[in-house]
Amino acid sequence: MEEQAYLDLKRGERGAFISIIAYLCLSSLKIIVGFIAGSEALKADGLNNATDIVASVAVLIGLKLSQRPPDDDHPYGHWKAETVASMVASFIMMGVGIQVTYQAITSVFNRIEESPDLIAAWTGLFCALVMYFVYRYNKKLAREINSQSVMAAAKDNLSDAWVSIGTFIGIVAAQIGLPWLDPITAIIVGLIICKTAWEIFRDASHHLTDGFDQKELEGYKATITNCYGVKGVKDIKARNYGNNVVVDVVILVNSKLDVKNAHDIASMVEDKLIKEHSVYDVIVHVEPN
Repeated sequence: MEEQAYLDLKRGERGAFISIIAYLCLSSLKIIVGFIAGSEALKADGLNNATDIVASVAVLIGLKLSQRPPDDDHPYGHWKAETVASMVASFIMMGVGIQVTYQAITSVFNRIEESPDLIAAWTGLFCALVMYFVYRYNKKLAREINSQSVMAAAKDNLSDAWVSIGTFIGIVAAQIGLPWLDPITAIIVGLIICKTAWEIFRDASHHLTDGFDQKELEGYKATITNCYGVKGVKDIKARNYGNNVVVDVVILVNSKLDVKNAHDIASMVEDKLIKEHSVYDVIVHVEPN
């Protein structure tokens, strides 16, 4: 189980690399075309992608650090480095989102009278399609390896796809005599960046503060209750070590059982949770009833 978890982290690096390459290419294209075509929305979109490079690098570093084995300072391993990387990425995105929104609001009051060239719109649409396929790949990979940071990258990919579609709509609208819609679209771009950053921060902080989904916990409890010899679950807790779930449970068994039989029941509970729920580790305490 542990070896597979490390292999999954290695696979997660692939998603981070693909995001970095995509953002490098698309941010360069958007910023260059944005300046040539005179589009505030496309330049804002390109700036967003440029910072996404930094965020994706942070995710990649987190994935690499998470693969380090336990040591004297980290007896449980370095799994949470991936979650920390997701939080760092959210801070970077939030800073850029605020900056983009501020600049776009400023441009609205500057009364822009010229509409951007239509090439900016087609560039935005093309980039949206590219980012959508990157999103599909990273989302599938994140689910396969149960990676929080890769899923955060996928959410960022999807957000970027919608942002580019918004850019396309804003520029086309400007072409039909509504040039003020282009900076307005840039404001929406900034707000979407901030929203995505908040969602990633919220999920990462929830994991780091040992928050856990109560519905999943109820599922674990039902599985334990159905194990032969378990008379009840006195207490159950779970927490995340990176992408790995660790469960602490106190079960009730017949008070007349000897140590060996009680231990066998505890082992059965461990095996069930690992096999049926892909739990990384289970700590079972047995109490007589």
